[in-house]
Amino acid sequence: MIEDFETIKRLPPYVFAEVNKIKMEARKQGDDIIDLGMGNPDSPTPGYIIEKLVKASKNPKNHRYSVSRGLYKLRLAVADMYKRHYGVDIDPDGEAIVTMGIKEGLSHLMLAIINKGDVALVPNPTYPIHAYSVVIAGGDVRSIPLVQGEDFFKNIMTALRQTWPKPKVIILNFPHNPTTVTVEPDFFEKLVDFAKENNMYVIHDNAYADLTFDGYKAPSFLQVKGAKDVGVEFFSMSKSYSMAGFRVGYAVGNRVLINALSRIKSYLDYGMFQPIQIASIIALNEEAEHNAVSEMVLHYKKRRDILIESFKMAGWNIEKPKATMFVWGKIPERFLSAGIKSLEFSKLLLDKAKVAVSPGVGFGNYGDEYVRFALVENEMRIRQASRGIKHFINNEEFFSKVV
Repeated sequence: MIEDFETIKRLPPYVFAEVNKIKMEARKQGDDIIDLGMGNPDSPTPGYIIEKLVKASKNPKNHRYSVSRGLYKLRLAVADMYKRHYGVDIDPDGEAIVTMGIKEGLSHLMLAIINKGDVALVPNPTYPIHAYSVVIAGGDVRSIPLVQGEDFFKNIMTALRQTWPKPKVIILNFPHNPTTVTVEPDFFEKLVDFAKENNMYVIHDNAYADLTFDGYKAPSFLQVKGAKDVGVEFFSMSKSYSMAGFRVGYAVGNRVLINALSRIKSYLDYGMFQPIQIASIIALNEEAEHNAVSEMVLHYKKRRDILIESFKMAGWNIEKPKATMFVWGKIPERFLSAGIKSLEFSKLLLDKAKVAVSPGVGFGNYGDEYVRFALVENEMRIRQASRGIKHFINNEEFFSKVV
């Protein structure tokens, strides 16, 4: 049989798989690997959510097909949350849809709206699905550098001038994964004006909106006047509610885009298991009563502080992020000067320090001088990681051999 799969040919090898392969081999050999690579929350889902899930699972009525758009009461709970948190009115019928996490929702939205050859503007570095959902849909991606010391919005305008055909959509994510960059409301105000002037849709991934620290509050794209005219916002319950395995997300905003996603999903799925949706309703509606998100924020803040402090003592100074469950660390200069970039450095960390991280190049070539740490190990393990890293980066004999 001829394997003539054009879409698959456009997808590069998954960089993270190379590090994961080495990690698994090391564990087979008995090595104790501290895994700060994949952003897979290790905290249990709050008890009040699990109790509702169990109860709903025992009801035979919930064992049947659901609806691809998501239960109305869940869409209503999402709308209520947006009103409480952001002062934004959302119509649960025409402006909200439940998705199986953000990756599914974003990918299917791109399949619905991207025609072959359409161009999307996407930051670089970025979470891989932001770019490759466009590729899978048959579109083309124009990368916009999101790097320290540069005006990102200026880079957006430069990309627009240099791109033909004109971009159809821009996909963004603030607070940002992997760089942890944050924005203020005025950024979205400029973005809405920019999108209207250039007849462009905006897709905003707001997965880390709840995980903010030190007084910073992440704005919603939809808070800006006119935002619903040009775009939608996605949110996931994976992180701030520690519901990663539940695969619950949603999109809210522009009616045309929500309808397009709803139509394509009606052909592809019947929605997620209904008890999961019922548990998600309770998660959103009773969050304030149980302080679930507030406790999750404190949980990640403590880990962030310990990682930054202990790594500094180890000789690696990293900027403290204001949001997300990640830390974006620039590779120590002595390694960069020796030509060691993120993939090789990640392999060295794994081999010599017994610490697994995500190489920055896996998020785009502009991330190649960085590695990403996920705050998914407990405080003791993070301190253990810092000791291994200290031994590695300060080992003069080893370094002289490497370079």
